[in-house]
Amino acid sequence: MLTNYKRVLIILGVISVLLVIPFIAMQFSNEVNWSLFDFIVMGGLLLTVGLFLELILRTFRRPSVKIVLIVILFLLFLLTWAELAVGIFGTPFAGS
Repeated sequence: MLTNYKRVLIILGVISVLLVIPFIAMQFSNEVNWSLFDFIVMGGLLLTVGLFLELILRTFRRPSVKIVLIVILFLLFLLTWAELAVGIFGTPFAGS
């Protein structure tokens, strides 16, 4: 049973490491200033991307379809992250 969820555990580990990076940076620099809400939002965003990645890898058989869907997933992630960080589209969800 553990082998079925090995990739999910790896995804959760990578998310944890990625969230520790800004936490450590906050200890040494005033340039990184995340609140608890920022960590929750980024954790949710990374978890969503990770679980969709797992779904794509388990569901589709053809490598070409997997590659296209993964590229689309990461582009959507990057656009969402950029919008939340600096507001490239000017939506109400943009950061200050």
